[in-house]
Amino acid sequence: MRILIIEDNRDIAANLGDFLSDRGHEIDYAYDGVTGLHLAIVNEFDAIVLDLALPGMDGLEVCRKLREEARKETPVLMLTARDQLEEKLAGFESGADDYLVKPFELKEVDARLAVLARRGQRIKPRELKVADLEYNLETLTVKRAGKKIDLNPIGLKLLEKLMSASPAVVTRSELEHHVWGEELPDSDSLRVHIHTLRSAIDKPFDVPLINTRHGIGYCLVPPDEVSAST
Repeated sequence: MRILIIEDNRDIAANLGDFLSDRGHEIDYAYDGVTGLHLAIVNEFDAIVLDLALPGMDGLEVCRKLREEARKETPVLMLTARDQLEEKLAGFESGADDYLVKPFELKEVDARLAVLARRGQRIKPRELKVADLEYNLETLTVKRAGKKIDLNPIGLKLLEKLMSASPAVVTRSELEHHVWGEELPDSDSLRVHIHTLRSAIDKPFDVPLINTRHGIGYCLVPPDEVSAST
């Protein structure tokens, strides 16, 4: 499994990460809420371990934004030092899938994450939708305003990444690694493929969805959010 640990206590994060890594999981870390939310939005994880008390943005807000604004359904195991019913209910209301009170047994974390990941695979959406743009991940069919759009394999990969992260910005580096892995192409390849993608899903329609963040990357933004993001 690929697991994101969002925990500001670096000792706890390292201890948990080492334990999970030894069991074959791939671990990413964030030590504050803002960074954690960004990583959770622009990447695909099988599960997220989320501390409640975080600098910058607390765990409740991270989880709420992940569910309501980013529309991500990645399973979340929330950690807290507070063993009170009100805190647990607040966690579930924000969108958490499970709750564990510190101190905890590492084996229990691993077991709960395995259950959450299996549950997440069952409910993982097989269709992405942003505004009038639809992408069926099973049939690899792309439509906008009901009109079918033909894309090459690289265009499909770029579109999946941008739609999954929408409305967040995806950096050039993240897009390149998502499409080509470690064997990166020349510096102009991504720009050329983005241009081709724009020609297919934007140019035939009145409102463009793909927006450039100069020096950073790209985002696919619904029409009602374009003016607020530019």
